[in-house]
Amino acid sequence: MRPDVRVRRVYDQPEPQDGTRVLVDRIWPRGLRKDAARFDEWAKDVAPSTELRTWYGHDPAKFGEFCRRYTAELAQGAPRNALDHLGALAAAGPVTLLTATRDVDHSQAAVLAQLLRQQPSGESAEGGEAACWAHLVCPECGAMTTEGHRPDCSSA
Repeated sequence: MRPDVRVRRVYDQPEPQDGTRVLVDRIWPRGLRKDAARFDEWAKDVAPSTELRTWYGHDPAKFGEFCRRYTAELAQGAPRNALDHLGALAAAGPVTLLTATRDVDHSQAAVLAQLLRQQPSGESAEGGEAACWAHLVCPECGAMTTEGHRPDCSSA
C-alpha cells in the first residue's frame, strides 16, 4: 500500500482527511499570521536551497531541471534527514504537504509528494530511499515516469 500524501496550499482550510500537515517552504508564507497558521510541523530543511528557489522562480518551463537539481539536494545532509522524517510520517498515516506556491503542481511539494508516494508503506525511511528515486523523475515534465508523463510532456 502506498503512503497517502497530499499537496495543498498553506492558505487552504484544513480538512479532516489531511492527517499530519507539514509546511515544506523555507520562508514563511506571505500574509499568513503565525497565530493563524494551521499545520503540525514546519520542515524548512526539506525545502529547496535559496539558490535553487531563486533560479527556478516557479517557471514551469524550468520544472524538469528543477526536479533534477532538487532531488540531488535531497540526497544528503539535512535535506536527506528531513526527507527521511517525512517518509516516516507518511508511513504512519496521511500527510499533507503545504506550500504557499500558487501552482502546487510545479512546486517542491509536488516533487516531495511523488518521492514519498514511491516509498512502500511500512518500509523504514531510514537511508533516504526516496532520494534514490531521482532517476524516475522525468526531466521534461517532472512526473514520476513509473506513473506516466504529464499530458503536455514531449517525452510521453
